[in-house]
Amino acid sequence: MAPRIPLPGRDELDAAQREVWDKVVSGPRGQVIGPLRAAIHNAELAGRWSAMGEALRFNTSLPKRLSELAICVTGRRWSSQVEWYVHARVAAEAGIAPEILEAIREGRAPGFADAQESLVYEFARLLQQDGNVPDGVYAAAREAFGVKGVVELTALIGYYTMVSMTLNAHGVPLPEGVEEPLRPPAQGLFPLPPAKPR
Repeated sequence: MAPRIPLPGRDELDAAQREVWDKVVSGPRGQVIGPLRAAIHNAELAGRWSAMGEALRFNTSLPKRLSELAICVTGRRWSSQVEWYVHARVAAEAGIAPEILEAIREGRAPGFADAQESLVYEFARLLQQDGNVPDGVYAAAREAFGVKGVVELTALIGYYTMVSMTLNAHGVPLPEGVEEPLRPPAQGLFPLPPAKPR
């Protein structure tokens, strides 16, 4: 898909936009990619967006592998090509088994050996599917991650929903030469099955 809006480089930006760009590049991301390429059209939006993204991706109490798993579930639900391309690799590096990621990518029920990974998958899947989480799943997440962790997990899923919608709506492309990793459904959002029972 070709981008639907201009995705400017640094030299095409005004002073306020360049300030945000430089702050992003000097931070943990190291580059302006993904939705920030669209958000940069509004410097204030891009700055706040980047700060929130950094807080949720790099500074929560959740282990990195669990955060990245939640991001992958969200990206797959929305069939967000760029989000999946970026975060499936990071999730694998953080310890999510390749067969888990492949099952999610293909829409098959993943089988988790790790109870926390299974819980995060179900929490993210149900929140994306129903707009809420059943009491039992919520209580299990609160018990596993504490109040702070379950608040962070919910915010992470919400933030990456916004990321997915932005990438999809504006047609932010994959890097040149990279094939789309996801097959979106003909209509609607991608259905994610429950995890296999342990």
